[in-house]
Amino acid sequence: MIEIKVPPVGESISEVTLVKWLKNDGDYVERDEIICELESEKATFELNAEQAGILQTVAKEGDTLNIGDVACKIDETAAKPESAAPAAAPKAEEKKEEPKKEAAPQAQAAAPAAAASDVKATPVANAIMADKKVQPESVKGSGSMGRILKSDVLAALENPGRTPGKPLYSREDRPQKMSNLRKTISRRLVEAKNTTAMLTTFNEVDMTRIMEIRKVYKDKFKEQHGVNLGFMSFFTKACCIALQEWPAVNAYIDGDSVIYHEYCDISIAVSAPKGLVVPVIRNAESMAMNEIEAKVVELATKARDNKLTIEEMTGGTFTITNGGVFGSLMSTPIINIPQSAILGMHKIQDRPMAINGKVEIRPMMYLALSYDHRIIDGRESVGFLVRVKELLENPELLLIGKDPVKALLEL
Repeated sequence: MIEIKVPPVGESISEVTLVKWLKNDGDYVERDEIICELESEKATFELNAEQAGILQTVAKEGDTLNIGDVACKIDETAAKPESAAPAAAPKAEEKKEEPKKEAAPQAQAAAPAAAASDVKATPVANAIMADKKVQPESVKGSGSMGRILKSDVLAALENPGRTPGKPLYSREDRPQKMSNLRKTISRRLVEAKNTTAMLTTFNEVDMTRIMEIRKVYKDKFKEQHGVNLGFMSFFTKACCIALQEWPAVNAYIDGDSVIYHEYCDISIAVSAPKGLVVPVIRNAESMAMNEIEAKVVELATKARDNKLTIEEMTGGTFTITNGGVFGSLMSTPIINIPQSAILGMHKIQDRPMAINGKVEIRPMMYLALSYDHRIIDGRESVGFLVRVKELLENPELLLIGKDPVKALLEL
């Protein structure tokens, strides 16, 4: 009998939560087969069987385990059980084939009866539901064997949208244990508010040129690179150029020192099933548009599948978050400590704008930059955001960071 213990998963992590057993107690497992999912304060990871044998679970789902605690045991001396299903299969097939022709008419005759028995409603109730276009699934039957009565349909019509069988004025509470990831998110958000001099500055960007470029080149881009041309690559490139011009926005405070980064590791906020995570695109300043888009898709997919590693979420010098995908028009994002700034993207909305003395409808997006005022002054924060706006409204500048004519004239 061997013990499977919780392995070390990070320098600062001392405990994990057993989220789900993927194998049941008493199941035979193969070596290296995944047997359960564990969740630390930063990521979800899997535990593998160290040997083949019969599984004996020790911890339960929802238990909090310390590093080194026994999660389960495996009896490696147990023999692999043999399945008798293949041997019995031919006989079952022979029995099925013999009465096949005779049973066909009976099956056809029984079909209407079976369909009729599925309708668990009185004729009057059926007529009302058909007339009022009410789905039977939305009505809770109070008759014998759950049969829907006329009064049930009338009650459903009087209270549309109410969950069947749920009291109208329910006052039930549902306690649920907070996950390690949610605890970490809560702690870090409060820490960011309490330990930084956070301030937010706003601007807006005209997305006309970017949307025109996407409309013209999106099919060619997808065909050549295998990924969609989204907005994130434009924003990431613009931020990388602006971060190199305003280095304080790409720095952080370490005690009495300020650490300036000569590279841009961009954290992308992603809404995962278990909470907000911020995987990192490393050296984004050196990546092409298609490489950025491919990396965003890779990290977002891993986040949704709870497959992100701690290394993929560690570090980052600046964060971009997109509340626009949820319909947010304006927000003040909270800094992802120990970073000093975060850019908030928002919903693109058509608005009337004064262009050369005329009113035109333009696709506009509000931008918000939250920053730590201890290290970033107003001039730097506003200058950074204005530079990002300039680069996005003139995407040609993303190629070399400046106007081609000015580059030619060395101005």
